[in-house]
Amino acid sequence: MGGEKDEKGEIEIITEPPVTSSSLTSNKQISLFVATINGIEEIVWEIINQYPHAVEQLNKEGQSILDVAVIHRQKKIFNLVKQLKIPLARLHRVIDEKKNTLLHHVADMEHYRGGTKPGPALELQEELQWFEQVLKVIPSHYVTLRNKEGKTAEELFKESHKDQLKNAQTWIKETTQSCSATTAFVAAVVFAAAYTVPGGFDKNGKPNFINSPYFLVFTVSDVLSLASSLTSLVVFLSLLTSPFQLQEFHISLPRKLLFGFTFLYFAVITSMLSFGATILILIQSEKKLTTLLLSMAAFLPVLVFAIMQFRLYVSFMGSTYNNLRITGKALPRFLVPCLPWQKKLRRVD
Repeated sequence: MGGEKDEKGEIEIITEPPVTSSSLTSNKQISLFVATINGIEEIVWEIINQYPHAVEQLNKEGQSILDVAVIHRQKKIFNLVKQLKIPLARLHRVIDEKKNTLLHHVADMEHYRGGTKPGPALELQEELQWFEQVLKVIPSHYVTLRNKEGKTAEELFKESHKDQLKNAQTWIKETTQSCSATTAFVAAVVFAAAYTVPGGFDKNGKPNFINSPYFLVFTVSDVLSLASSLTSLVVFLSLLTSPFQLQEFHISLPRKLLFGFTFLYFAVITSMLSFGATILILIQSEKKLTTLLLSMAAFLPVLVFAIMQFRLYVSFMGSTYNNLRITGKALPRFLVPCLPWQKKLRRVD
């Protein structure tokens, strides 16, 4: 409060506008959206805890905190808001000024900063899983709603992810071709080893070292390696003949890649085991140090292969496990290419 003299010499009292609860709400609203965009879960929780009504405020684009979390792929905040049952019942029905529903915002690539998994194929799978997760919280009739551009969420998702789909197709083709060549090489080596038994044969056609304790290890590991490498080769060939459509990157292609990697890895292990057994049969050393050094040398390629591919393999395993948990739940038709016949989909509204 202050005062100034006018032309008549009278004092005019000037009052400043008081700080109201609405201005506080506005400040908290801005802070809430900024914290959501940057994924600061603690600040979001504190604001919601202190000012519960702030969670239902909309920004200038007509978007709620749930919309902003979806646009910026802030999954922890998305799950945090989902726990608020009463606000969620209203937030998941919000349609912004461009007529975009919550599901339309999944297709937003302007604020996409890359996935959390290695490889374009797994990044695309992560986007498909995000689409599925958001789908389960919106009303069922919102799936077919169109925005101002006349596009449904599914159509917008396919259009905005064209480049990512192309990169994923290129990556998976190149990976499959490389793995197929490696698998074929392993199969050729272990197949040849089966007819060149270490130590040769005697005049009766019996292996000279058949009584060696390592001969059984050589035989079993060679057979397992051949079977695994051929199985892996078949899996990778089936991948090369796939049409690489968008829906296949959700479950089918990552699962095939996982199986192919698993059999390839097992083939490499057993082939090295067969190689190590061959060396031990031929040397027949009684020194434990020599045996240990030979074993370590034999399994060095396995260790290098495991270190180089460990992160990718674990990511494929995690994705496959998550997909197995959600199989049969509410999914859009273009995301589920092979549900059991006549199996009903259930949606949780």
